[in-house]
Amino acid sequence: MLIFIIAGLLVHCVFLASIFDIYFTSPLVHGMTPQRTPLPPPAKRLVLFIADGLRADTLYELDDNGTPQAPYLRNIIEYKGSWGVSHTHVPTESRPGHVALIAGFYEDVSAVAKGWKENPVEFDSVFNESKYTWSWGSPDILPMFAKGASGDHVYTYCYTAEKEDFGAQDATKLDTWVFDHVKNFFRAARSNQTLFSKVNEEKVVLFLHLLGIDTNGHAHRPNSREYKDNIRKVDEGINDIVSMLEDFYGNDGKTAFILTSDHGMTDWGSHGAGHPSETLTPLIAWGAGVNYPQKVTFQFFEDEFLKEWKLEKWKRLDVNQADIAPLMASLIGVPFPLNSVGILPLDYLNNSAHFKAESMFTNAVQILEQFKIKMTQKKETTLSFLFTPFQLLSDTEQINILRKARSYIHQEKYHEAVSLCKTLISLALEGLSYYHTYDRLFLGISVVMGFVGWTSYVILLIVKTHTSLTRSTHDKASTVLLLYGFGAIGVLIAFFLLIQTCPWTYYIYCLLPVPVWYAVEMLLLLKFVFSFFYRSTLTVGLIAFAGWPLITRLWAQAKVTTLSWTLLCLLLAMFPLMPVVGREPNISLMLSIALSTYVVNSTHSSLQHKQGLPVINQIISWTTLASSLFVPLLSPTFFFQRLLSILLSLMSPYLLLSTGYEALFPLVLSGLMFSWIYMEKEALQHYGDSLKPKVAFQDSVHLIRKLYSVG
Repeated sequence: MLIFIIAGLLVHCVFLASIFDIYFTSPLVHGMTPQRTPLPPPAKRLVLFIADGLRADTLYELDDNGTPQAPYLRNIIEYKGSWGVSHTHVPTESRPGHVALIAGFYEDVSAVAKGWKENPVEFDSVFNESKYTWSWGSPDILPMFAKGASGDHVYTYCYTAEKEDFGAQDATKLDTWVFDHVKNFFRAARSNQTLFSKVNEEKVVLFLHLLGIDTNGHAHRPNSREYKDNIRKVDEGINDIVSMLEDFYGNDGKTAFILTSDHGMTDWGSHGAGHPSETLTPLIAWGAGVNYPQKVTFQFFEDEFLKEWKLEKWKRLDVNQADIAPLMASLIGVPFPLNSVGILPLDYLNNSAHFKAESMFTNAVQILEQFKIKMTQKKETTLSFLFTPFQLLSDTEQINILRKARSYIHQEKYHEAVSLCKTLISLALEGLSYYHTYDRLFLGISVVMGFVGWTSYVILLIVKTHTSLTRSTHDKASTVLLLYGFGAIGVLIAFFLLIQTCPWTYYIYCLLPVPVWYAVEMLLLLKFVFSFFYRSTLTVGLIAFAGWPLITRLWAQAKVTTLSWTLLCLLLAMFPLMPVVGREPNISLMLSIALSTYVVNSTHSSLQHKQGLPVINQIISWTTLASSLFVPLLSPTFFFQRLLSILLSLMSPYLLLSTGYEALFPLVLSGLMFSWIYMEKEALQHYGDSLKPKVAFQDSVHLIRKLYSVG
């Protein structure tokens, strides 16, 4: 039994680790050549304002009196610059959002192991490509870009982590700190010749990270007075910074400004998922090289925000979040970030058609470089007769498109060149995705075979131990033949992986099914396969289970138990039909959660009064979570009492990790489990088997372990 438990633990550890190798691998590649636009850039310096947690609708909407939330920025939209909505990707967290904005690629999913706080793989960024970058703001964000920079040209000025308090302080002070330190920095530059020379160089970036809005959103919600007051403070601060910089540089017209956000926020103060309130962020650009407002008579968007914002007369230019990185690089003339997958939004540029065509050509070559590296890496680790290249972008096709685009530029057919470059970018991005997921099917099949094999083995073991069904036997010759057969399969798999120089983890995933299926010694039933790929088949099975007692004698013998079983089966059958990841807020579920406990009410009250989180609340919360590990051991050893204690204890961590309907799943499942036990009791009594009214927990450990191994 001990060997079985250890084997089960190891097998499930392998299954868990496989998720990271199949789905959470870094998309980044290295070894590309930097690409820059050959023509002079319109701006010498770029000022980037990132208002953390700022929603697009909250910034653009008017209040009840028809007054803008941010008057200065509203004036920019109507008279000085271009505007639109930046569409972010999930997870809508600070690190992925800032990486997309500044480095031009979406979240490196391997960073999930670090809580989306730091990228585990080095990457290039606009800051790294700049001559100098000065940044002010949060210690959670700024060091991430300084750490990955080459050389000593990215400078950071951070407040202490203790200042990031969701309840005890006025969060607008975080933004005031940034604005004040930027002003002091430029005052010091006037009297410091070395610093003065640096800030007057070309290719300079000034980055202001404004965390106050996000902090107030978490503490008081986005519809609160504190959140909207913070937006006004930021608006005033940006106005002051712009005026100060124009004065410092003598109104030379060489400064470009961009305001955006890393992510939005839900009405209840959270972010991380894919609701529009989280993924729609503002983008406002003005200054050197940026288009002036473009008035239009009609523009169509699926949402109806334009009328709500009273901005239907000004052209809205939406972009993907990663597109902002090449926009910044183009404005100040630095190479596009090497790992960027953003597409330059030409509508934001106020420059010649020649400059736009050259910039788009540079963008295409930069993304194509990544495609070539990715293809080479995969080709070197795959047998030549097994390698399947991306058919839509062969080597010949790449050369033809690049030559044709360059020819169009020489002939001053700039529109045709831009169109061709966009086609090349689209193909290169599709090819990057193709090679990044090249091994996903192969690994997925291996892991599924191992998982299904282990599940089948556990089921067979339970049937063998707890039923009178006999198991088919093999003679010695067939057993030896089976052993040699599986051994030969294992050797072939290992040799296949060896000649392809695959990572060592591939050996584990691909060889695991061999001993597992050897132990199973039977063919897999098709219905088990269906349940992994078509979740709805589980619903069909559960509905069948729901009706089973109704056609047996149990219906007449134990109606209450039978009805409970039927109802719970039908409830459980709903879960496989629900979406795996929801993109809509479940308001009814949120309202159904009781907020009447002492901890929740007192925490809310304390944060509302900006007193911070009480220590006693922290102690109670952490104690409740930690106690779920050992409280079941203190419960009586009678089977039903111990099982109930285990289920209730597991609810605490499960609910903390739940974001939607899945919070109801353990409740329904536990009810179904208890109903099954009672039905089993009724069945045994009906067939004349004796059943003790109290079953000791120790006598049932053997069965419970096997039941849990199935999951």
